[in-house]
Amino acid sequence: MYEGVLQDLIDELGRLPGVGPKSAGRIAFHLLQAEPADVQRLIDVLGTVKEVRFCERCFNIAEGPLCRICIDPRRDDTLLCVVEEPKDIVAIERTGEFKGRYHVLGGAINPIDGIGPNDLHLTELMRRLGSEPVAELIIATNPTITGEATATYLMRQVQGMGLTVSRPASGLPVGSDLEFADEVTLGRAFEGRRAIQV
Repeated sequence: MYEGVLQDLIDELGRLPGVGPKSAGRIAFHLLQAEPADVQRLIDVLGTVKEVRFCERCFNIAEGPLCRICIDPRRDDTLLCVVEEPKDIVAIERTGEFKGRYHVLGGAINPIDGIGPNDLHLTELMRRLGSEPVAELIIATNPTITGEATATYLMRQVQGMGLTVSRPASGLPVGSDLEFADEVTLGRAFEGRRAIQV
């Protein structure tokens, strides 16, 4: 559509997740009109993004050998929450409800894409479970087919270790209507129902 560098920029921006052709075009034109100093800051950050490290203990994003959660002495060592990606930690931390530690698998078991248990940080998880004072393992993989398969695999692996194993409750989002819920979500909502005092 456009020529040269502008089209190259739009094409590259369009390859980012969640950025369609229209959004890529708007971002490209915004960058054309931005102050050179603003564009340079973006270039500098993009140039260093591949220097980001992963925590040697939990595989979260880190600036040093360990992430800020792993070095925080106020965290509860007896609670370990397993997630698929570092972005899942951000979502959980935003709630302010979880005070334990994390372990990032680096994805989910997905045979269709050729991702098996050996492609995830499961060996490291099992090592942590054997050496750390974990009492409860919270498996917070995504409520998708691959996330459920991963959770089931993990539950089988930790069987007999004397751990309490749990999954976050899932169900209907606040403010939605029953008619718009899919069968899996509605089924989970009924499965995870709680008694109320009347």
